[in-house]
Amino acid sequence: MKILLVEDDRTIASGLDYSLQQDHFETILCYDAGSARTYLEQQLNTIDLCLFDLSLPDGSGYDLCKQVKGASDIPVIFLTAIDDEVNVVMGLDMGADDYITKPFRVRELLSRIRTVLRRYHKPVQTKSTIEMDSIQINTLEGKVYKHGEEIFVTALEYRLLLIFGNHIGQVLSRNQLLERIWDVAGDFVNDNTLTVYIKRLREKLEDNPQKPTIIKTVRGLGYKVGD
Repeated sequence: MKILLVEDDRTIASGLDYSLQQDHFETILCYDAGSARTYLEQQLNTIDLCLFDLSLPDGSGYDLCKQVKGASDIPVIFLTAIDDEVNVVMGLDMGADDYITKPFRVRELLSRIRTVLRRYHKPVQTKSTIEMDSIQINTLEGKVYKHGEEIFVTALEYRLLLIFGNHIGQVLSRNQLLERIWDVAGDFVNDNTLTVYIKRLREKLEDNPQKPTIIKTVRGLGYKVGD
């Protein structure tokens, strides 16, 4: 599934781009209306869904929505600031399928994307399970199991574990982990908090947290799951 994301705030755009890819979507990222228009003119038939910020430096999501809906029946979701919410009706009237108000939770956005795609009868392919030694992550349920028994993890622990699960065999530095534990709602995590969450995950996942075999420390580099 390919999503065209148009968002001029590079921090939000980067976080959304990463989150969508983590959920197994292919993304095309544009920071302004001009580059989005060019892409739509050349590659419209390759896109499955569009995410448009309403306020762009050189135009608006309304104009892009008109371009899309005038040429094809591709779903469009608006990203809008609270102040724009009263005006989003205009977008819905021109054929937009949904909108979500900033700040928002990534999980809520992903849920809305799936709902819209289902309305268009477009199946969403997801990797339903990720296995790491004795640990299994069921991404459809958002649950974690150890030796087949469910274990409770917090939302941020789950997000951190999912990052490891999607990068099995790779060494991830602390800075890489901090950059990726990101939420549009602004739940940023500092270095000390990351240490606490790594410790908590090990206590829940490892048979011997003092000698971890799942989330391994690579001295001087970071952490690694798998070979």
